[in-house]
Parts: sequence; C-alpha cells; structure tokens
Amino acid sequence: LQDIFNILIPIICTVLGWFCRELWTAVQELKTDLAKLREELPTRYVSKDDFSDRWNEVLKSLHRIENKLDAKVDK
Repeated sequence: LQDIFNILIPIICTVLGWFCRELWTAVQELKTDLAKLREELPTRYVSKDDFSDRWNEVLKSLHRIENKLDAKVDK
C-alpha cells in the first residue's frame, strides 16, 4: 500500500502542477489581451455620447425634410 501511495502522489501532484501552470498562463494571456483591447477600443468604436450627438443631428435633418415635404403637400 505504501508503494502505491508513493507512486500515485507524485503523479497526482505533477498533473495538478501542470494544470495550475496552464491556468496561470491562460490568465496572463487574458490580461495582455484585455490591456490591448482597452487601448484599441476607443479608436475602433464610436463612444455613446458621440453617437447620440450625431444621431440627434440626423433626426433634426429628417424633421426639417419632413416639414418641407408637408409644406409642399399643403400647397
């Protein structure tokens, strides 16, 4: 029984060590990917405030066009 115990414990510890190392490496890669994403995100996508400002401009233009069309129909 002691021989089986002496063989299984190092094998189990080796597998657990390998698994922990893989998890550590994956977490480190995720941290670098997240940092890269934080740098790239503002350059790729429009912020919410900018989008709402532009959207309001588009809506104002559409309302002006609609008002002009209504004025044409009335005549």
